[in-house]
Amino acid sequence: MNLVIALLSTRQFLTAERIRESVAGYEDCASDEAFSRMFERDKNELRDLGIPLEVGPSGRFSTVEGYRINRDAYELPDIDLTSEESAAVAVALQMWESPELAAAAAGALLKLRAGGVHVETDTAFAAIPAVPARTRGSEPVLGKLLAAIDGGQAVRFEHRGSSNSPYLMRDVEPWGVVTLRGRWYLVGHDRDRDAVRTFRLSRIGEQITAYGPRNAVHPPPGTDLREIVTQVTGSAPVTGSATIWVAQGRGRDLRRIGDVVGSRTVGDRPGSVLEVPIRSQHWLARLITGLGADALVLEPAELRADVVARLRSVIDRTEVAL
Repeated sequence: MNLVIALLSTRQFLTAERIRESVAGYEDCASDEAFSRMFERDKNELRDLGIPLEVGPSGRFSTVEGYRINRDAYELPDIDLTSEESAAVAVALQMWESPELAAAAAGALLKLRAGGVHVETDTAFAAIPAVPARTRGSEPVLGKLLAAIDGGQAVRFEHRGSSNSPYLMRDVEPWGVVTLRGRWYLVGHDRDRDAVRTFRLSRIGEQITAYGPRNAVHPPPGTDLREIVTQVTGSAPVTGSATIWVAQGRGRDLRRIGDVVGSRTVGDRPGSVLEVPIRSQHWLARLITGLGADALVLEPAELRADVVARLRSVIDRTEVAL
């Protein structure tokens, strides 16, 4: 990090000797040979990380080589998320709360903030316990499958067609993972059956073995994974809008995607009536559930019943001390 900071802070090329004198960490080198080994190792690490290390003359009339990092090649471009994209990131951060995925989610949020993007994670989600993990899928399984997909390797795992069926070994070329209506699905080519198959992650055993050469498995060009899952599950897209009351000063995510159509007082609490488009009833129900008493579904009845069922599920799984 000290070397990166030093090479970023100058437009000139710094000689190895100048770097040895000015960068913390090199002053303890016992000899020129020790410094040379350490400096070569650090340069290789920077290149392996994709940091654009440039080499050039240290002065106009000098033949001594120097080093610098080109800011234009290193710095991120401006990141500009729409309100919908920002809302999606905020919901994803709430969704990926498991130990297996928390580090990745935190890292992604840190990178966005470093790029000047403010992602609002509504503190109202903390008003009630998190929605049970079973609605998010099996995160240990998800992490292993994503690693295999990223590496382009085939996988073997046990899978059962229903909660009461026995596990059977499957040999699959994984193409990708899709979430639909609150469930996670693996899509890929089943080698034993020589056909495209989908597998619900909650029915896959945790013992997943990736094998074979890396970068050998890829989905056919033009493959629409979501369309495959939609056809298999028979899930039709949800359309329309919902009318939701939100307490004053709460529900920023809902306010960001909806339009205020009126005001109303509920239980002595002032608030706004929002018209919110329904792109995914499951996603919207999760968002409203997270607001607890700060949100109330007025219409449609199906969405209100979904939210009520989720809140009751949370209460059934929560010990309340009186």
